[in-house]
Amino acid sequence: MKALLPSLVLAILTFSFNDTFATQADETTVTITGQTAGPTPFIHQVDLLASETSPLKSIRFAIMPKIGSVTRPLSGTYTNDYLTDRGYVNADTGDIFLPVWGLYSDFANTVTLTYFFNDGSSKNDTLTITTDAFDEPCGYQSPTVLQARTDTTSLSYDYMLVKGACSEFSPAIIDTDGALRWVGIAGVSRYNSAFFDNAIYQAGNGVLLRVDLDGTVTTLAANGDYGITFIHHNIDRGKLGLILDVDTATQFESVNIEVDAAGNLLKTWNLAQIISDAMIAGGDDPSQFVYPSPTDWFHNNSVTYNRADDSLVISSRENFLICIDYETAEIKWILGDRTKKWFLFPSLAKYALTLASGSLPPIGQHAPSVTYDQGLLVLDNGQNSGFQVPPGILRTFASPRKYQIDLTTMTATEVWNYPLNGTVYSPFCGSVYEDAPLNYLIDYALVGGPGASPPFAQLLGLDASGETVFYYQYVTDSCDTAFNSIPLHLESTKFPTVMARNLNISTRGNVGPGDDALIGGFIVTGTEPQTIIFRALGPSLGALVGNSATLADPNLTIFDSSGAEVASNDDWESDPGAGQITAEGFAPGDPAEAATIQTLEPGAYTFVVRGKDEVPGIALVEAYDLSPLADSKLANISTRGLVGTGDNVLISGFIVGEVDSTTVVLRAIGPSLAATGIAAPLADPSLEVFDANGTSIATND
Repeated sequence: MKALLPSLVLAILTFSFNDTFATQADETTVTITGQTAGPTPFIHQVDLLASETSPLKSIRFAIMPKIGSVTRPLSGTYTNDYLTDRGYVNADTGDIFLPVWGLYSDFANTVTLTYFFNDGSSKNDTLTITTDAFDEPCGYQSPTVLQARTDTTSLSYDYMLVKGACSEFSPAIIDTDGALRWVGIAGVSRYNSAFFDNAIYQAGNGVLLRVDLDGTVTTLAANGDYGITFIHHNIDRGKLGLILDVDTATQFESVNIEVDAAGNLLKTWNLAQIISDAMIAGGDDPSQFVYPSPTDWFHNNSVTYNRADDSLVISSRENFLICIDYETAEIKWILGDRTKKWFLFPSLAKYALTLASGSLPPIGQHAPSVTYDQGLLVLDNGQNSGFQVPPGILRTFASPRKYQIDLTTMTATEVWNYPLNGTVYSPFCGSVYEDAPLNYLIDYALVGGPGASPPFAQLLGLDASGETVFYYQYVTDSCDTAFNSIPLHLESTKFPTVMARNLNISTRGNVGPGDDALIGGFIVTGTEPQTIIFRALGPSLGALVGNSATLADPNLTIFDSSGAEVASNDDWESDPGAGQITAEGFAPGDPAEAATIQTLEPGAYTFVVRGKDEVPGIALVEAYDLSPLADSKLANISTRGLVGTGDNVLISGFIVGEVDSTTVVLRAIGPSLAATGIAAPLADPSLEVFDANGTSIATND
């Protein structure tokens, strides 16, 4: 009975505290006063009235899935600032206009609203939004179900952006139950679109458009602003923004440009010029391979950016996959059918990857992308060249293929295809993309080919075990129903967008005297100052490594790139920012531990952890990014420390931010440190990466 008393007392105290001190959720009333239908049944506006808007931090809506569905609820969270900036909050009257999108059409939708307040409190409300039926000509609402969505929850995605041109309501968002949840409202019948910055970017009528999910349409730029005549095929994610496939006055389907979220031109790659320069340098005549507009000598249909080596992989349906350096545009490698015309030129053949035994080359391919393990994924349509002669191999099936590329040996090995050896004939368009590792969305855009009566588009989802989770079929005209489809995550959408980024880095290691201090380095990139909390923990690690092994009294010092001291701390409670450190939830567990909060200008920095009076021990050093929405961010984070055995290994941890996946390069460096004056570098480092569950996901020696 005595063992239960502490819990009982705590429960009584908690109740008494809440009863005495009202929260902002208690003090602020938010009332649903009405709702208004939007431009399509998938979009509505909910009218709210708040007694005061300033205590509100954010509002989230969540649309409950239909009974029997295992899809996660579609959800969007708006910050107060975002709603205010868009004119959806009137602080004087308390009126709030909340966009709710992703509703089922012709259905009584159950929608939960959650109001979050600045003091951390929250409260919920629920309403029903009954929508009208939607008359759309593409057949998205009535697929032929080849396999209904299974009841497994292992599939990593629940929503898909289907890029089509079958009506002026393009593109479409469909859930994995096959239900239509959103359509474009810009009046554009074009399939070149992308999901970026939580909006649809779409080319149409000579301009680049941004179509927000709440129904707002913004014209970003005209084709003439970019010096182009047309935007064709696909829009893909680039290094900094979006990459468009474009035509110019002199080149047809062989130029790519990158634009930022506001539509500003960032960079241009002219493949005619890039390939011509390489051919001339190699002693070949480019006029035998590269032709001016309107000749379709290249037929660029998609691009992917590989952050790991700062390169672009560009699909030329006529010829090959070609990889170029993002900055210099120099050719890095070519992967394709060696029986095509391009391989006749030594200047291009020297870049050719050799295919491993049993591997098929991609031909007539679409939608290259980079997988979680740096594989190259592509939909191989099996179609040979239509202009270049010799035209190369012609196959009777399309197949998603994944290759591992070894640039040391210049080889490409096919490591996966689906289904084995291919059974679907789809000679043009289509895509395959990986979401979470080994979770795929396959789009066969033209099953049966253009001569079929009728041809079909098919969408198929595979989970990590290789099981088909859904399989839907639609009648199509050419590639118009499903030119390309990508997985979407709409179960926790944030406004403004929170992009993937490193939000925290931590390293645990031995701290010794002198050069054996634990040293970390990082760069603040961008143009804005960045607020960061630094901590050096020792005594509170006792439960993990034993009290006798921990650093008893850590000391933390931060230096800029010139070596000048920026800040230092010994006992965290003495830091001028101790109050904010506590408020942010990062107060160390022992008063002897060090912490400081600093706002740093863009640049390179170092932080050093030592023991007071040079007493050694195991410590944990951490940096937390408190400005995830700022232009600047933490980058190139590193830690140098002693590496021993058992508990004395060097252990680092990091957190990747919300919404998107991101590519991270991890290195463990030893021998090359000798050049920097390190007397005893680790001779042969071994590196292993674990996820949050402790599962090993990668290793390298």
